[in-house]
Amino acid sequence: MNQNLLETLLKKYQQSYVKHIQLPSLDDLHSEIEIGEDDIRIIGICGMGGIGKTTLARVVYSQMSPHFEGKSFLADVREVSEKCGLVSLQKQLLSQILFDESFNFFNVHEGKVIISQRLSHKKVLLVLDDVDNLQHLKCLVGKRDWFGLGSRIIVTTRDEHLLRSYRVDGVYKPTTLEDNDALHLFNLKAFGCETAPKEDFIELAKHIVGYAGGLPLALEVLGSFLCDRDARQWKSAIERLERDSNKEILDRLQISFDGLEEREKNIFLDIACFFNREKKDFVMKVLDGCEFFPDIGIDVLIKKSLLTTDRHNQYLLMHDLLQEMGRKIVKEKSIDEPGKRCRLWEERDVYHVLTKATATEIIEGLIIDNKRELNKTLTLNGDIFLKMKRLRLLKVHCLLNWCDLTYLSNELRLLEWSGYSLRSLPLGFQPENLVVLLLPYSNIEQLWKENTPLYKLKVLNLEGSENLIKAPDVTAAPNLEILVLEGCTRLVYVHPSVGVHTRLKLLKLGGCKSLRSFPTRIGMESLERLTLSGCSKLESFPEIDGKMECLLELCFDGTNIKELPSFIGSLKRLKVLNLKDCKSLKGLPIKIGMESLEKLILSGCSNLESFPEIDGKMECLLELYLDGTGIKELPISIGNLSSLVLLNLKDCRNLVDLPGSIVGCKSLKSLNLSGCYKVEYLPENLQQIEFLEELDLSETSMTKPPPFIFQFKNLKVLSFNGCKGSSSKLQKKLPSLLKVIQRGRTNSMALTLPSLLGLSSLTRLNLRDCNLCEGDIPGDISRLSSLKELDLGGNNFISIPLCVNRISKLGFLRLSDCRALKSLPELPTSIVFVRINGCPSLEIVANPSKVCNSKEWVNIVGVNCFRLAENINALTLLKKHLKVFGNSRKLFDIILPGSEMPEWFSQLRGGPSIKIDLPLEVRNDCQWMGVSLCCIFVSDDASRNEELMCRAVIHGRYSRQANCTQSNFQDRDGRYVDCSGWDVDYHFERPVMKDHILIRYLSRDKLYPISLEDKCGERETNNFWTTGCLDQECHQLELSFERPNSFKVKKCGVRIVYERDLEEMEQMQELHGSKRCANFEDIQQHSADDGSKGNGSLIKRKLNIYEEMDEGPQPKRMQKIFSSIMGRLGKKH
Repeated sequence: MNQNLLETLLKKYQQSYVKHIQLPSLDDLHSEIEIGEDDIRIIGICGMGGIGKTTLARVVYSQMSPHFEGKSFLADVREVSEKCGLVSLQKQLLSQILFDESFNFFNVHEGKVIISQRLSHKKVLLVLDDVDNLQHLKCLVGKRDWFGLGSRIIVTTRDEHLLRSYRVDGVYKPTTLEDNDALHLFNLKAFGCETAPKEDFIELAKHIVGYAGGLPLALEVLGSFLCDRDARQWKSAIERLERDSNKEILDRLQISFDGLEEREKNIFLDIACFFNREKKDFVMKVLDGCEFFPDIGIDVLIKKSLLTTDRHNQYLLMHDLLQEMGRKIVKEKSIDEPGKRCRLWEERDVYHVLTKATATEIIEGLIIDNKRELNKTLTLNGDIFLKMKRLRLLKVHCLLNWCDLTYLSNELRLLEWSGYSLRSLPLGFQPENLVVLLLPYSNIEQLWKENTPLYKLKVLNLEGSENLIKAPDVTAAPNLEILVLEGCTRLVYVHPSVGVHTRLKLLKLGGCKSLRSFPTRIGMESLERLTLSGCSKLESFPEIDGKMECLLELCFDGTNIKELPSFIGSLKRLKVLNLKDCKSLKGLPIKIGMESLEKLILSGCSNLESFPEIDGKMECLLELYLDGTGIKELPISIGNLSSLVLLNLKDCRNLVDLPGSIVGCKSLKSLNLSGCYKVEYLPENLQQIEFLEELDLSETSMTKPPPFIFQFKNLKVLSFNGCKGSSSKLQKKLPSLLKVIQRGRTNSMALTLPSLLGLSSLTRLNLRDCNLCEGDIPGDISRLSSLKELDLGGNNFISIPLCVNRISKLGFLRLSDCRALKSLPELPTSIVFVRINGCPSLEIVANPSKVCNSKEWVNIVGVNCFRLAENINALTLLKKHLKVFGNSRKLFDIILPGSEMPEWFSQLRGGPSIKIDLPLEVRNDCQWMGVSLCCIFVSDDASRNEELMCRAVIHGRYSRQANCTQSNFQDRDGRYVDCSGWDVDYHFERPVMKDHILIRYLSRDKLYPISLEDKCGERETNNFWTTGCLDQECHQLELSFERPNSFKVKKCGVRIVYERDLEEMEQMQELHGSKRCANFEDIQQHSADDGSKGNGSLIKRKLNIYEEMDEGPQPKRMQKIFSSIMGRLGKKH
């Protein structure tokens, strides 16, 4: 094709491509190339096949070529060099830059000389596309001085190692496309850039985009294939994709695999079939036992873009299409008979091999999973593995029907069998090659006889094997690194060989409740983590024989140990020491000085009365947990903890104060003194700790917090929960005066709060149970621009202080147990959740659109608000919500007392669940608004603190299998599968002794987030993966209320809501004479910053109580009366 014509077509395509697709890598690549600089730069673009390397290079080439004196784009370097040789590429490079001059040379060396001579003074842009051999670069680029100053060479390749070896100036790695961009690219190929997809194709398109996983190659191939085909053909293509992947895509991806060495191919196939998304360290151990040399092999796969890791380099990750390509390679070895393949992972194939006895020696890896296919009737014989002589990897999950096991391959490196039902391994099994043995929750009593050679064994996990009485002898397993015996509840004895093992790094014995003793002397010089958590009968700490310098974490929480030995301080590298809930622990060594310690946990050690002096500087200690201990004071040396970030002293009931030396904790961010009821003051110099972010003074004896607290500019969380101000004895002596004092400007029993203006970063403020009235909250609280959560529960408000209504970012408002609260007015538009549980005087609430005016959610919980329920009902509030927000994406939740299910809910059932059919094409019905759910529930147990979960699930029928976020496609036979679900937990902190009603409304887009536009004409969502099923097939809605034993769901109901239902709801309310507030919008708000109360005419007329409120507050008169009574009380005493 003519070069000019090619560039014209390319430019037109690129303009369309860039217009529709966001290329985040383009700007980064431009900055990497640095046009305008005089140096000569070589930039690599590296990534897996189909990631878009060539496209990126072409776009950059097209945009930047005008800045250069010559340009050349050498496409498909790998393929051309194989077919035509490097000389042809050298000639092409020269011809493109020097304008079609003819060059007559016949070997690579001559070409290198000519390139260096003719281009050394020319500023050129050169792109080498799809390079896979270092020789390509040496012959086409050579040295930098082959080209003139300012030249730029761009190399695309799948092999990062090749680029690093050539010492390029930079390597850029493009990523897969984001969801929106992937959909745009697919639409561009399937429909044309100017053509909007038809309604029938929207969900089909998103399903295919999900399959492609953001890979541009797959999007373009599939889009082009489906172009100009109808919806029926698209569905057929999707079904075919599930069984047979697209050959063109996988063939392109396989190019990188074909260039691997044999061991690297085996590593790739093992990961593709068995270990994708598993821990790198674990997989490395297994592959090393297979003699695949994974240290270098995995690095090769990563450099060739066939494998990646997570950002913490802990998990191995393989793109879904690369995994599919690897599995296809395995299947093609024997298409018709899976028993002749080297690896088996699909349940259908495994079921065939095990039931038809078609296994062969070729099989090296096998996964047996008893979930669907195998759940039919699979009973395995003891010699089922007899023919699998070369079996290296065996994973068995949920296999219940097993009569006996007589044979296992001696070639096994990995044996993973959860719930192994037999008492021992086969007698003839020789585990000499075994690297990893995982038998959690098994019936194993004894693994093997003593002195069985286990030289390769590195991981042994018998977690939850309750029949195991003694830990195995590991003398003959010198390379063992991990031993897990957690939850072996009958284990009483740990073999002495464990205590002296020199290679062991992790030993977990947590939950071994029968374990009474550990080896009396331990010398595990490689041990990094020792866990004995919950070994409640363990009373003594073993002596350390020799050095354990590698120990990082020591967990003795929940044991019965009485003291720590003095040598604990010699553990120089120890980072975590956990002694939580060691109730018998009475003392620590006189001095502690573990210089590397980062976290010390002594929570719940109730008999621990003193904390030792800190010997030297423990500069690494970040977190110190002393909550629930019996300590009376902190040592002066606490100030040596200069790096301490968290100090938890919660419920230290003997603690009287903090030492002034605490100012030495300059890095302190969190200080918890809640429940320290003897603490009345804080040291003044605490104000020097300028980084403090969380301060909890709940249930202390502070009546007037020091003013410096309110100058902490970095403070984000502040709690005074239960700080009730002046002596509570006064409250007992003057019960009749309490109500009067509450109504005045001065409340002498309230926590005294100064100005809050200094708390500019505060996001959460807890003033619960502080005896506060309207005038006790400083008016400047409204100027806390960062405040998002405010708890005013348990106080004496009659109405909400006006200053609260002015907090601009307030999202969570808790008013539970405000027993005098009478009305709930309009609140800030930012409010999402309002809690009004246990407000017996509450009678009136505003329209929910004014109470919770957030864009996302209306959530009102009014447990035990019985008077409110007499005046209004939840359905009334739902109606008002729908009138205002019916066409939006806003959720609605409300809980109020109530025992009758509104008849408006057309589908009712007894019990906690209901399933209804959805109307055909409901998503395309413009009158459809959403779905409303309802239930009547009660708690049978007043002592519990419980949760009730509401779950709504759309079911569909579709014969496919895929992994999509919040989707669960698992059924090949077209049975029901979950397509979309919404879960919400309701947490109850108080008894729910009478019937309550819960009503929840889900707008249409919450159930069908893939709708193109909402009823406001806006796109409903940018998340295309919330559901993956076809709307024509999603035809059932299931509602369930999952609850603990103490909750009883008596009835539940559901209704599909249409616009016409708004009118019907209002008629039903009038027909049944439901009690409602006369006018929800007429609530009068008379609260002010100076302490005035809400005494609106509607409240006074409705309740006819507190008539004295007409006179308004008279603080001076109240103060005189109060002083007179106090004088009389004084004379009596």
